[in-house]
Amino acid sequence: MDLIWEDGFTIEVHVQKGTAVISANREGLLSLSNHLKTLAEEAPGSHIHLDELNALEDGSCELILERTE
Repeated sequence: MDLIWEDGFTIEVHVQKGTAVISANREGLLSLSNHLKTLAEEAPGSHIHLDELNALEDGSCELILERTE
């Protein structure tokens, strides 16, 4: 799966009082929207795993986007 990242993106994921919060700049939001569109075209069970080692800002929680049915 080819993911398209916008230059200069920043994305943070945190859990606050049981609520997942995704914070991103414009480029980060565009990148996430591209990823969701790409994932929608993949087979059920496909997923995108994001963490601070491959895309998210330091201190972020892991984020897994998964295609179901």
